[in-house]
Amino acid sequence: MTSKHDTECQVVKKGNLEVEISSGQMTRLAGVSQGLVGAEGIHLAVATVPPGCASSPHHHVNCESAIYVSKGKGRFLTGPTLGTTLEIETGDFLYVPQNSIHQPINDSLTEPLELIVARNTPVEIVEEYIP
Repeated sequence: MTSKHDTECQVVKKGNLEVEISSGQMTRLAGVSQGLVGAEGIHLAVATVPPGCASSPHHHVNCESAIYVSKGKGRFLTGPTLGTTLEIETGDFLYVPQNSIHQPINDSLTEPLELIVARNTPVEIVEEYIP
């Protein structure tokens, strides 16, 4: 018989991250996902936007997201037609509600924009936004 305490913590080393979908020029590597650790209600990844680039405008159909800006500065476009601009920089946190259209943009021409992204689902459903 197993108890509720039989499940053990896991470490995912930086060389073993899961390569996920790209959105525009943004790439994302997961460290906690269903595929890597069997997560059932959470997802954690690092998204990188190269200098002078942006993700595609998109929204997440099945989850909300919390984002921490770990490196760089830029803009986060949001709203029904991407009409709202939020200035972001290292140390900022963002909350992205489910179905909220958004697009991170790296304003630096020399440094990457790095975002730590947490979601409340192990697998996301992303839809691109076409204005």
